[in-house]
Amino acid sequence: MQDVINRLRNKKDDEGFTLIELLVVVVIIGVLVAIAVPVYLNYRKGAADKSAQSDVRGAVSTIEQYYTDNGNSYPNPSPAATSKTASFSLYGATGTSSGGPTAGQSGGWITLSDKTTLSYIYVSASSSYLVCATNSGGSGKVYLYDSTKGGSVATASVAIGTCA
Repeated sequence: MQDVINRLRNKKDDEGFTLIELLVVVVIIGVLVAIAVPVYLNYRKGAADKSAQSDVRGAVSTIEQYYTDNGNSYPNPSPAATSKTASFSLYGATGTSSGGPTAGQSGGWITLSDKTTLSYIYVSASSSYLVCATNSGGSGKVYLYDSTKGGSVATASVAIGTCA
């Protein structure tokens, strides 16, 4: 019984953490947050940039499919420069805008990620086109695909509305 009383008396001196110990823990947590937040924000910007690149690749696939399905002719939307911030058809949302598909033609949909602006610039029916995109949640880079060069999507210093 005396052992139990002695243990209880000894525990009285151990009442918790000191103020210094708590401050050290708070400082450590603050340092971890200061490191983690910028890294997280950079990951988000990188992901937004990748979504813009992906949207350009998707648009190129849709345009090339259109070219194959419609007598080796690229779509010629009205107006000549089409800049969109939401998913769209190569001939307007309903496929019935001026210059839209005629009998036997098909127009594909270009699907865009959230916050992506994409421009399709028709150069000539059987020759070439430009596609460029940016994502407002990203780093501000504009990604360009030039059908005369082919290949991959590249970062370019161009205006989003004209791809030039």
